[in-house]
Amino acid sequence: MELSRRLQALADMVTVGNRVADVGCDHGFVSIYLCEKHIAPKVYAMDLREGPLGRAREHIKAHGLTDYIETRLSDGLEALEPGEADTILCAGMGGRLMAAILSEGLKKVMTARELILQPQSELAFFRRFLRENRLAVTEENLVKEDGKFYPMMKAVPAGEEQLSPCFDGNGLLSREEAERVSDQYGPLLLWRKHPLLKEYLTLLQNRNEGILSLLPKEGQEERQTQLVQELSDMEKCLAWLAG
Repeated sequence: MELSRRLQALADMVTVGNRVADVGCDHGFVSIYLCEKHIAPKVYAMDLREGPLGRAREHIKAHGLTDYIETRLSDGLEALEPGEADTILCAGMGGRLMAAILSEGLKKVMTARELILQPQSELAFFRRFLRENRLAVTEENLVKEDGKFYPMMKAVPAGEEQLSPCFDGNGLLSREEAERVSDQYGPLLLWRKHPLLKEYLTLLQNRNEGILSLLPKEGQEERQTQLVQELSDMEKCLAWLAG
């Protein structure tokens, strides 16, 4: 089983030997890969929709992995028992939806050893959600596929003292700016100067400048202020990456 660049990066984050709950498994390709490569001894492939889950069953059977991958019709984590999975993998959905799924199954989340997460939107909101629920981000990655960027992260249940520190650029940013850019762009991506981050930030910068130029001068003051603030944050992050 060959995976797309995005799915491969997610699979690479899974700790070898962990039992995995693949939430929103779609056609089951990641589940199959994890078992074929002997990364996971057991996978629970779960999806809300019977259609994709049925196709996942067909793929799993074709690869001879029905003894290792169990499919479950599940609304989020509903069909997962506490302690049943060491890794919870959740990808390809909006940040608010993903936060809602994790929030509704928080007791189950806290019995896992790690979460592999790839929210498609509202990243700042989602990172705040993790922090507020004592889930520490220990690894981050950024992948470009078909012209789109996909930030992803590994998080683990942790005490407050173990939560990742904000990125402040060694004093380049104020505390308020540090919290803002850490939530929006990822503190570990920034601290480690991820090789794709400059391109990603430049794309966002050009997008914001385009939106700002099209906004009417009156009636959109709040949106203008927000865009200008974001542009300032991006400029400082880009200066850090260039240093």
